[in-house]
Amino acid sequence: MLALPPEDRSLSPYTGWTRAHWEAAADALLSAVEPYRSPDHSLITLPGRASWSGCDGLEGYARTFLLAAFRVAGGGDPAALQPYAEGLATGPLGTWPEIKDHFQPMVEAASIALGLRLTRPWLWDRLDPGVQARVVGWLEEALRRKHVDNNWHLFPVTVAGFLQELGHDTQAVIDGGLDRIERWYEGDGWYRDGEGRNFDHYNGWAMHLYPALHAHLGGPAEPYATRLRAFLGNYGSAFDANGSPVYQGRSLIYRFAAAAPVWAGELLGASPYSPGTARRLASGALRHFLADGRALSPQGLLTLGWYGPHEPSLQPYSGAASPYWASKGFLGLLLPADHPAWTSVEEPGPVERADQAIGLPGPGLLVHSTAADGLVRLVNHGSDHQPPGGGPDDPLYQRLAYSSRTGPATPADNHLGLVIDGEVTPRGPITPLGAGPGWAASSSRPTPSTLIESVSMVRGPHEVRLHRVTAPSGTVVRQTGWALPEAAGEELTGALLPLHGFTRSSVMESPEGTVFGPDALVPCLEGECAGPGSVFVCVATLSAAPAPPPPVYDPVGATVTWHDGTVQDLPL
Repeated sequence: MLALPPEDRSLSPYTGWTRAHWEAAADALLSAVEPYRSPDHSLITLPGRASWSGCDGLEGYARTFLLAAFRVAGGGDPAALQPYAEGLATGPLGTWPEIKDHFQPMVEAASIALGLRLTRPWLWDRLDPGVQARVVGWLEEALRRKHVDNNWHLFPVTVAGFLQELGHDTQAVIDGGLDRIERWYEGDGWYRDGEGRNFDHYNGWAMHLYPALHAHLGGPAEPYATRLRAFLGNYGSAFDANGSPVYQGRSLIYRFAAAAPVWAGELLGASPYSPGTARRLASGALRHFLADGRALSPQGLLTLGWYGPHEPSLQPYSGAASPYWASKGFLGLLLPADHPAWTSVEEPGPVERADQAIGLPGPGLLVHSTAADGLVRLVNHGSDHQPPGGGPDDPLYQRLAYSSRTGPATPADNHLGLVIDGEVTPRGPITPLGAGPGWAASSSRPTPSTLIESVSMVRGPHEVRLHRVTAPSGTVVRQTGWALPEAAGEELTGALLPLHGFTRSSVMESPEGTVFGPDALVPCLEGECAGPGSVFVCVATLSAAPAPPPPVYDPVGATVTWHDGTVQDLPL
């Protein structure tokens, strides 16, 4: 448990947290890593799993340094920088791994360069010239080496920004990196993270964050401020009333780094929210993970998971210090203490004001939330994280739907597949077919000779899923619903009801459970194709409040009638 100030429910009626809570949380996270510094202070090697890069000590140094930089630049005690200053004297001499092509130190170089730039009066300007020269020499390799063709382009940009401030001619590197991400902008404020349809939280804590920081420190504001405003216009609706972001995509161990773009909007004056709403979103995310220490080890260290340790939430590059990219969530400390984002009374977040059903044609997503329970669902018709030519389904990307209170399970939840030779086909690469208010659609080819065209329509806690399946007669079609822990009880309920085409139902057990609890149950529907273009319709419900009656499907008119009498045509 963190030692935190008393809650202030007058200034912050929704979370109780103020700037003082953010400062105390930052200080506690920094204090917890102190026992793991190397004698020369150039590495922080935390206990636990090693990443595949072998750069864990450097990760520990760089990512906590970023947190210390936000704290000091925002008015904290400059003494917090002293061990990091000492580490700079020896790190470039060999304790830090050399920056090479496609190698993790390039990522950490960006955090170090950003931290040095933000704290220059207290740290860099006081360093011995010989130390400065060695650090510059180490950082310069980030400008020469090849990097992964995705958000990594922004790491040399960040390093180059610092070196340019020191008088180096690095504008070509800055322009090249920013130009590269242009090809991945899909509209609605969303970027693909590299080639392929990769849409996830990296939009907020990488694709928008680094250009926003570059602009904040003197670079061009446009088009980044305009895009950030567009992104935040729908992104804020993806935070649960309990503060949790939606559990979807990779690197989820960064947790409250999801608050970074909300603060970036305040830094650039590009937020669509009132200052009180912005702080409510950011403080809600931080409080969700830290208020009761649920994301911390007994030693006060961030764990490798969502709450506690959770292996399926990890990637091969995840190491014991990796979660400290959550430091990005503390970006708001750069705002002065008298900024309206800190002094305004908290106001409700978007999901607390009204039901949301926001279709995003660019990424092919549908953000769907309900005010009665504050729960957020993300209906997915566009993000697949597939390599060229396809590959195995990624459970963190290719489910039909995700939420802020459920996680992927095995057997696959929220999946539509064909049963061929006893095996369920993957979803495969997704082709988005459009999205609008309350609906989204896509197609996929689970095998070269089969086609599934799908559309989702949402209202309240319900999602109608219609699939038109082109496959041989007699092919079994299997649809699954939300994976819920057996002990969910009345706190969270789910249902998967057949409306057309499905002829039998069952419940499958998932002994490994999900990130939200063990022993999950996955509802399942099955039916057989009667010929090309067979239609299957069901309704998937997820709610933490009493749900209205499910909708009715008319196969003749291809319409859905909702509980309030509203009749809608299915876009497919």
